[in-house]
Amino acid sequence: MIGAVELGLIYGVMALGVYLTFRVLNFPDLTVDGSFTMGAAVSAAMITSGQNPVVATLAATGAGLIAGLITGLLHTKGRIDGLLAGILTMIALWSVNLRIMDGANLSLLRETTVMTPLREAGWLGSTWFAAIVLFAGVMLLKLLVDWFLSTDLGLAIQATGNNKQMIGSLGADTDRTTMLTLALSNGLVALCGALVAQYQGFADISMGIGLILVGLASVILGQAVIGQRFIFLASLAAVIGAVIYRLIIFVALKGLDPNDMKLVTAALVVVALLLPRWGFLKRVPSWRDLRGGRRSASAAEQPVETKGA
Repeated sequence: MIGAVELGLIYGVMALGVYLTFRVLNFPDLTVDGSFTMGAAVSAAMITSGQNPVVATLAATGAGLIAGLITGLLHTKGRIDGLLAGILTMIALWSVNLRIMDGANLSLLRETTVMTPLREAGWLGSTWFAAIVLFAGVMLLKLLVDWFLSTDLGLAIQATGNNKQMIGSLGADTDRTTMLTLALSNGLVALCGALVAQYQGFADISMGIGLILVGLASVILGQAVIGQRFIFLASLAAVIGAVIYRLIIFVALKGLDPNDMKLVTAALVVVALLLPRWGFLKRVPSWRDLRGGRRSASAAEQPVETKGA
């Protein structure tokens, strides 16, 4: 279970990236399947060639930024549909990743990675200390995303997602905000891929297949429980949703074949999408509902003055 929480926190970085495109920009970006693997491939290739693992991780993030920028250019300058632009980049990255790794996979089991200090200390997968360290790192990244979205540029990005035509008529460069958001999103996804590869000890060409479902499941589950009224809560929900998703997968696969993981993921997304429509989650008391309920109850207890009194 500790390993599932650790992996969920790492995937929280990817969920933040998916949150930026699907929730903030309202853009269906499928590049993430390729940029995730690219992050893993770049970091693994550099580490096995003797590069510092921190430098390799940063380089992987930069590669993801470029991948997202390419999708943005195809969509904004090439006038290609957003969904198709992401698919084209994702397909192209399959061959690029094979070139980077010079094969279908790379092993990192005997290499020094950013996870090595935690593993040598005996924390990784066995105690909660590693999970606390990972949580602190992910929360720092989450706060940076929150701060960025509160800047003038971040507000312009939010406005682009809400009403692109209106913000464009006010003089904002929607092409720039779209390209920047896609780049940042895929940079976070590639960073997650690099961390997952170093955590698991290998990079594989197929590790990003279906990742968009993982990201969507994380965002939907987290926001169904925590909500998305404020930026702080919405981004926190994406991270917590990734942990919840990993825990559900951990429990679900105990009695199933590991090959069923993609099927379980798809079923989980379908359930998360349908439950709010059935009204089930509306009856589940959440933190925000309890606070609102207390405020409503307090207001209801106040005496009502009438004109005749």
